Amino acid sequence: MSLLEPLFRWKAVEELFSGRARLQGMLDFEAALARAEVRAGVIPAAAAPAIAAKCRAELFDSEALARDAALAGNLAIPLVKQLTALVGATDKEAQRFVHWGATSQDAIDTGFVLQLREALRHVEAELERLAGALAQLADKHRATPVAGRTWMQQALPTTFGLKAAGWLDAVTRHRARLAEARRRALVVQFGGAVGTLAALGNKGLEVAAALGEELHLAVPDLPWHAHRDRVGEVAAMLGLLTGTLGKIARDISLHTQTEVGELFEPAAEGRGGSSTMPHKRNPVISAVILAAATRMPGLVSTILSAMVQEQERGLGGWHAEWETMPEIIGLSAGALHHLTETITGLELNAEHMAGNLELTHGLLFAEAAQMALGRALGRQTAHDLVQKACKRAQTERRHLRAVLADDPIVAMHLAKDDLDRLFDPRQYLGVSEQFIDRALAAHSSQRTKTSGESR
Repeated sequence: MSLLEPLFRWKAVEELFSGRARLQGMLDFEAALARAEVRAGVIPAAAAPAIAAKCRAELFDSEALARDAALAGNLAIPLVKQLTALVGATDKEAQRFVHWGATSQDAIDTGFVLQLREALRHVEAELERLAGALAQLADKHRATPVAGRTWMQQALPTTFGLKAAGWLDAVTRHRARLAEARRRALVVQFGGAVGTLAALGNKGLEVAAALGEELHLAVPDLPWHAHRDRVGEVAAMLGLLTGTLGKIARDISLHTQTEVGELFEPAAEGRGGSSTMPHKRNPVISAVILAAATRMPGLVSTILSAMVQEQERGLGGWHAEWETMPEIIGLSAGALHHLTETITGLELNAEHMAGNLELTHGLLFAEAAQMALGRALGRQTAHDLVQKACKRAQTERRHLRAVLADDPIVAMHLAKDDLDRLFDPRQYLGVSEQFIDRALAAHSSQRTKTSGESR
C-alpha cells in the first residue's frame, strides 16, 4: 500500500514506524540496559560498549528476523539471538550478558515507547502549528458575517471568526490531552519475566532507575506488562483528535459546495481535479481526513478490547497492538499534517458569505424579530406572529422585513430604523466577540504551558 502513503500519511511520522525503526527501538533498549547494569554493578564494565556496538539495525538480517518471529511469537526472541551472536563474534565474555535479566516484552514495549516519543513530538509541534493558524483565522475574521447552520439549514447569523474559534477551542483541549497522555505513556517497561525483576536480585530497582536515565524516560512505580491503559489512553486521545480533525474537514467540505462557495482548500497544480470534469475543484484533503476519521473508531476499539489481558502477561491482546498502534498514529498524524497545511492556505470568499445571508430573504433574522417584539407582546405571542409572517413571506416570495413592515401590530412597536437594525447581521451576533477572545486566551495559555513543559 506504499502508493497511498503520501495521500493518507505524513512521511516524518511514518518513517518512525518502519521495520528498521522498530528494530532500532528494541536495540536502543538493549544498549541502554547494558549501560544501566554496568552502572548498577550487575555486569562487567567492558560488556556495555561491546553490546552497544552491535545494537545497530543495519547489522541485522531483517528477513531472518521476520521469518523467525513467525515461529517464536515475537520479534524480540530472534533479535536477542542475533544480537548475542554478533556480540560473541568479537567478545565472548560480553556475549554472556546480552539481554541480562530482561524479558521480550521489556524490549518490545520500551522500543515502542521510544518510537512513540518521537511521533508525539511531531504531533505536538503540528498541533501547535494548527492552533496558531486557527487563532489567526479567528482573530482576522471575527467580524466576517456568515450564516450559522443547524441541521444543514441556515439558522442565524454568526461570524467565520467564531466558527474558527470553535475549531481552535477543540484543538486547545487536544493539546492538553496530549500533554497528559505523554506524561503517563512515555515510561520504561522493565519487569523481567513476571514483573518482579527476580533475575537481578536486589538490584532490580537500581537498574530500572539507571535504565530510565539512559533512555530519558520516566520509570513507573510498577512494570505494566499486562496493564495497557497507557497504550489505550494514547489510542483514545489520538482517536478523539482525529474525530475533531474530521469535524473541521466536514465543515470545510460543506462550505466548498457549489451552491455555497464560501471556502476553498489551497489551490495547487494537480490538486482537486476530476478525471472527466475539467471544471471540478474537489476538497480532496477533506476527503482524506474524513477517511481517517471513519477508520479510526474501529482501530481504537481494537486497542481498548486488547486491554483485557491475562494475569502477568497477555496472550494475543498484546500482540494486537503491534500493527494497530502504528496504524492509529500514522492515520492521525497524517490527517493532522494535511489539515494544518489546508488551514494555513485556506481560501475564504467573504462576498459569498455575505450573499448567502440573503438566500432566505430575511428568514435568517426571524429570531431577532421575535425577540424584539417579545419585549412588548410576550415571547409566545411574538413567536406566533413572526412564524405567520415567515410563512407569508415564503408564500408571497417577499422579504420578511417587508412583510413585517406591513403588519400593523409590528408597526406599533418597531420603527423603520428598528427593523433595519434587526435585519443587519452585525447587530445579532450576541457575545461572539467575547467567545472568540476566550478561545484565543485559552490558546495563548496552553501555548505558554506547553512551551514551559518542553523546556
